[in-house]
Amino acid sequence: MRTLVYRKSRRQRGREPERHKLHVAKGDTVRVIRGEHRGKEGKILRVHPKQFRIVVEGVNVVKKHKRATGAPGSESGIIEFPAPIAASNVMLLDPKSGEPTRVRRRRDKDGTVERIAIKSGQPIPRVR
Repeated sequence: MRTLVYRKSRRQRGREPERHKLHVAKGDTVRVIRGEHRGKEGKILRVHPKQFRIVVEGVNVVKKHKRATGAPGSESGIIEFPAPIAASNVMLLDPKSGEPTRVRRRRDKDGTVERIAIKSGQPIPRVR
């Protein structure tokens, strides 16, 4: 009787891409369009492209119980901080009207890519 040999599949299952392409960046002002915090606006504090998640100021604020460590100056207590939400749950705000809008990309003659708001056609500046 032959022994059973397991072969590896040609394609790797369950493997996520290295990074997701995001329509928003750090420093952008966005409005939450889906979920528990729908309607809230805030500035993006952090972007996690590998998990397709973002951290928005004042949105999805959670409490964490922190224990004091042996290091000097560390205190125990309950701290509040914004937790990440899915990037698909937010929309960028139009610079002209302040309403949520989709984004188009346009390449200039010098090769730089700028984002254009669909609703007004105004360019959306990148925050450095």
